[in-house]
Amino acid sequence: MDRRRFLQLTASSLAVSTGGIASSSAQAQWPTKNITMIVPFTPGGSTDILARLIGQRFTETWGQGVVTENRPGAGGAVGSVALARAPADGYTVGMGHIGTLSVNPSLYSNLQYDPIKSFAHISMLARVYNVLVVHPSLPVKNVAEFIEYARQNPGKLNYGSGGNGSAAHIATAAFMVATGTQMTHVPYRGTSPAVADLLSGQIQFMMTGGPAVLPHARAGTMRALGVSGPNRLKSDPNIPTIAEAGVPGFDATQWYGMMAPTGTPDDIVAKLTKEVHGALASKAMQEALERDGAEPWPTTPQEFRDIIASETKRWHEVVEKAKIKVE
Repeated sequence: MDRRRFLQLTASSLAVSTGGIASSSAQAQWPTKNITMIVPFTPGGSTDILARLIGQRFTETWGQGVVTENRPGAGGAVGSVALARAPADGYTVGMGHIGTLSVNPSLYSNLQYDPIKSFAHISMLARVYNVLVVHPSLPVKNVAEFIEYARQNPGKLNYGSGGNGSAAHIATAAFMVATGTQMTHVPYRGTSPAVADLLSGQIQFMMTGGPAVLPHARAGTMRALGVSGPNRLKSDPNIPTIAEAGVPGFDATQWYGMMAPTGTPDDIVAKLTKEVHGALASKAMQEALERDGAEPWPTTPQEFRDIIASETKRWHEVVEKAKIKVE
């Protein structure tokens, strides 16, 4: 080998070596700037509320700001695509949700992200029970009366959700299948405007995540009839489960997780997982979740992926039975 070739190879090797050292150093010092948190739904809904709680914890721990970026549309697909295509440098994370990860694959034939392959899964965050709430003017006091009223007035009850194919839409469709009722879906561009119309009486009921409606139920501006999970809420034990109130076995629990774009360095993912678990173990976070009708659900990245797979199968069956189409 001539001297010039030797020097070229040496310089190239040094460049690769120092580049690797610089990259490792940057990862070790991470985070050194603000982190963007993509939320694939509008502000004010359950996903957004939870994202901001976790983001606040990150800021307190690392001293870096967390910028919440709401990217709603297509049942959360718009924001999910944005997360999948973001730089995999640890400075963009996002919220995953039962709808975006386990329902959308059955609704959208041209989904532009893969719930497993497109993301570096960090951890599940929480389980959130849907709450069946009605406008106070509706002449029903419990789940059994609600079902009877719906059966006597097929198609006359209007319910809102955050959009076609949203978790609230699917959960209510599952409820109708289980109870043999027929009610009319009114899709909104996000949960918040649907809640506003329920408060004003434009629609009659919703079945959606507790954080969005429990404060109104406690204030008396909505009436809570039942929760969709297997257990009563610790925060509101007076609200029965829908299963015990007349629909045996009914469970339409929402869940939320945190992800980053696939290719995000493993050590950064590990730091994020550790911090999420620390946040979920804190008394302040647990009290905040309980107040919103949620419970912490820390998992490993692999457990997160396994849950996505099993839930996708389960909700595909619901979508098929309810004959839900969004395209």
